[in-house]
Parts: sequence; C-alpha cells; structure tokens
Amino acid sequence: MYTYPLTDTATLRPLEPWRAEEFLAHLDRARVHIAPWVGPGFVATDLDSARTVLRRYADAVSSGGGGIHGIWLDGTLVGGVLFVSLDSASGVCEVGCWLEPAAEGRGLVTRAIRLLIDWAVRDRGMHRVEWHTLATNERSIHVAQRLGMRRDGVMRQSVPARDGSGTRADLEVWSILAHEWLSAAEGGRTP
Repeated sequence: MYTYPLTDTATLRPLEPWRAEEFLAHLDRARVHIAPWVGPGFVATDLDSARTVLRRYADAVSSGGGGIHGIWLDGTLVGGVLFVSLDSASGVCEVGCWLEPAAEGRGLVTRAIRLLIDWAVRDRGMHRVEWHTLATNERSIHVAQRLGMRRDGVMRQSVPARDGSGTRADLEVWSILAHEWLSAAEGGRTP
C-alpha cells in the first residue's frame, strides 16, 4: 500500500486489520491519555476489539467511505488520523485524530490531516471538511486552527462526559470549505 513521509522519521500509512496487535500495543501506551477525548468504542482493550475497530474502518473504505491511517515514528505506531465519516452524496466529511504523548509537539497530526483534507477535497470532491472536538480539548482546537478551519459553533452538552461523572460535555464544530482549502493552497499558503 502507500506510505507518505511526514518528517524524516515519521510516516503515514493504512492502519489495516492485520495490524491489530500493533494497534492494541499502541492503545495500551496511549489509553489513559486519549480516553478523555475519543469515543469509548475506539479504545480497544483486547485483540478482538482492536480487530473490530480496524475492520469497521476497512469496511468503510470498501463501501466508499474514508479510512483509518496510522502515524509511525521511528518505526513505532504512535497515533493516527481518520475519516470519522465521509458522505459523497452530501459532500461532507469529518476528520479526526489521536496521538500518544511521546509523539506530541512534532506537528505530525497537522501534517497527516492536511493529507486527508487534500485527498478528500481534490480526489473525492468533498465540499466541507469538519473537525469535531470537545470544547475542553485545547490541543485539538489548535490543530483545527493550524489547518485554517473556522469555528462554526458549540453544541452545548451534546455528548456524555467521558470522565464517568454522568454529566454532559460541549462539542465544538470546526470546518473548512473546499474553495477555502484550494484558495490557500493555490495562494502558496499552507492551510
């Protein structure tokens, strides 16, 4: 399959079901760090659930949807980016990410998401690319800003808080439109 260089020591490539053991080992390192920010169905706890997560995204690819892509740093899976959804009929997709602490602060997610957005806009004809994040996730909000996205608004108390408190959390929606993405690229500005 493909491999895209993100830096001299980091690459982006498909995260396929046959990589379930590697994915689970990565999640074991990242679990506590990412659990507050990602859905509970994503954070697999055993090999079968890791395979299930990766199969879900492989099935989405085979039916015309997006997929899940791993970020490897020095040969070790440290995170990834994905299409949470990709709807060709509406021209709208949502991208997302996760990363273990050892790989933070290197710009890997921003570079990888740029590749996904560019592919979605140029190859799949997406009109709108969305980024949903908990309002308290400052690192995620900063990625959206670096990508040139605009904050569309806040969906107040739209998701259960992931801290076990039984409360609800606000979700911010950010987006970039195809013409904004292409205009920035053509103007020599890196979105």
